[in-house]
Amino acid sequence: MRSDREQTLEAEIAHIRALGFDELRNLWRSTFRLPPPPAFTKDLIARFICWHIQEQAVGGLDQNTNRLLDGLARDDKPSANRFRRFRPGTVLMREYQGERHTVTVVSDGYLWRDVTYASLSTIARAITGTAWSGPRFFGVCTANARSNDLAGEKRTQLAKEGARPQSRSISQPRGLPASRSAQR
Repeated sequence: MRSDREQTLEAEIAHIRALGFDELRNLWRSTFRLPPPPAFTKDLIARFICWHIQEQAVGGLDQNTNRLLDGLARDDKPSANRFRRFRPGTVLMREYQGERHTVTVVSDGYLWRDVTYASLSTIARAITGTAWSGPRFFGVCTANARSNDLAGEKRTQLAKEGARPQSRSISQPRGLPASRSAQR
């Protein structure tokens, strides 16, 4: 059973969604005291206005979410070993050597083949028979961590093949002829 407040909010959002483009632009101007950005579509204008109305009615984002969004806006790089935290019920799938492995996030760990494990790495090790980073194996680490891992894999592969990885000289940036790097 919905409260009157929720019903009123839903009705207002439905009304906004039904407005035409010019009406939405006028509503934006009266709400934010500025014209909407020229690139915003009708749908995007409506979403922003609806978000604003919901924020006024039930509050904004919590402090942790605001901090995360501020960091992303500043282009802060997450630490290499950080990965997403998933809610219980989230399902992770990975196909390995032709077999599909499904892991379900539960409140006290990860469920795989009817057994609960404390970490994804333990499951990755059981699947592969070798030491793996579980978040990396299941593809849930950040892009930055993945690129660091790929660079590490390349170094490991080169070492196995007996080759030495190429290193760049600090005074000679890649792609610049020697004459240009000397000018720097």
